[in-house]
Amino acid sequence: MTLARDLLALGTATVAEAWPQARLIGAPLRPLAPGMVLAGRALTVCCTPGDNLALHLAMDRAAPGDVLVVDYGGSLESGPFGEIMALACQLRGINGLVIDGAVRDSARIAALGFAVFARGVNIRGTVKADRGEIGGPLTLGGVRVATGDVVLADADAIVALDAGDCAAALTAAQARAEHEAQMMARLRAGETTLSILGLE
Repeated sequence: MTLARDLLALGTATVAEAWPQARLIGAPLRPLAPGMVLAGRALTVCCTPGDNLALHLAMDRAAPGDVLVVDYGGSLESGPFGEIMALACQLRGINGLVIDGAVRDSARIAALGFAVFARGVNIRGTVKADRGEIGGPLTLGGVRVATGDVVLADADAIVALDAGDCAAALTAAQARAEHEAQMMARLRAGETTLSILGLE
């Protein structure tokens, strides 16, 4: 999705400030390694803690460009996603994983270059018995995410947008980025933030 990539290039902070309808996922989910970013259509997954069958089923259903957005109940007691699954996702063109839970094989996933945003890391394995729910709306970090929403994630934040808002959000974010570029040029020319912002 070109719009999603263009939004990501401006950064989640700029997008969220320029487009108030962007929904900030508040759970303490962080990139698995420095430099990880992702953008794409959400495919939502509700996964029972201790069981990763729903994740395998979602990987099979996902289309290129999708991001798996997983409600794992915030559990850090097991790691339902690891190196083999990351490779499988990568080969299918899946753009990344956002999970309110833990993963495993963190260094190997990072070496693959597959983007993962997670609550933590745990090497304990899981069973494969509960099919969970794929494609239904879920709440992650206090934010409703539906399949088809656009998800952006970088070192600053994870945000979700309605797919139909992306073009307008991009225009607003580009305008904000241009305004900030002008402010930085004025700083380099010797002005202060107080004078630029009219705070003197």
